[in-house]
Amino acid sequence: MRYTLRANLMLLGAALAWGSTFVPCKIAAASLGTFFFNGLRFLLGGLFVLAMAGRRLRGLSRREVGGGALAGFVLFAGAAFQQAGLAFTTAGKAGFITGLYVVLVPLLLTLFWRQRSGWNAWVASLLASVGLFLLSTGGRLSLAPGDGLVLVSAALYGLHVILIGQWVGRMEPLRLAAMQYLACGLYSLALGLTLESPSWEALRPVGWTVPYTAVFSVVVGYTLQMLGQRDAPPTVAAVILSLESVFAALFGGLFLGERLAPAQWVGGGLMLVGMVLAQVPVRRPAGLRPSSRPAYTKSPAQRTPE
Repeated sequence: MRYTLRANLMLLGAALAWGSTFVPCKIAAASLGTFFFNGLRFLLGGLFVLAMAGRRLRGLSRREVGGGALAGFVLFAGAAFQQAGLAFTTAGKAGFITGLYVVLVPLLLTLFWRQRSGWNAWVASLLASVGLFLLSTGGRLSLAPGDGLVLVSAALYGLHVILIGQWVGRMEPLRLAAMQYLACGLYSLALGLTLESPSWEALRPVGWTVPYTAVFSVVVGYTLQMLGQRDAPPTVAAVILSLESVFAALFGGLFLGERLAPAQWVGGGLMLVGMVLAQVPVRRPAGLRPSSRPAYTKSPAQRTPE
């Protein structure tokens, strides 16, 4: 129970950290290319985590390097498809469709990992999806050519949640996190330098957004996601992490003067209900389960005095 509560708080902290970066990301988007911006902040975040890992990097394994490279590629690909779709659809609809990973996670687990989720996970996911729809669109939605591309990004984000849920129990979280961030940053920066022709002059007035998002979105957000998923199943993690949209809306109203309609407040409430429902204890199916103890334990050779 103690580990479950700690995991939920970590995932909630990740959603809060991601939501807080909505404003600086929107400010940076007006001046910097998406891939160039993502490359800078993920590389900087990876360097921060490398510094945090310290002596733990001595035990870096090929599995952690390979897992980080693959997880980083999934993150990069999700952002790429989302960005491509945004050129042909609205930001509100893109936010809703991306958030559909709360339903895609249990669906992917059932189809490809043969793990059946409990009834509460499905109901919680559906409630969170309806809440996302109301929060992002205010109840009005029409299909656009870019919606399919954004749906692909949602599936990739859902796959990322599942991969982290499987790997974080077998690898040291900080080492896996550092490899993931550096890989995503390199992929993004390579594409940004190739396609976007970034200007360093454009970086000066919004330069503060890079370290802010590197710390709160990358270092805090994704690292808390990894640590939280050691003791939380992917379906529950997806529901809690989807609260990023609620926090983003709150920060948008606080700093950008964006106001929520009544339907959007209802949507945020449904997402909170979904988060609570996801915690209802049910008999868990075989497969990916939260452990009753920390999933990763150092070997005696890896332990060092505090």
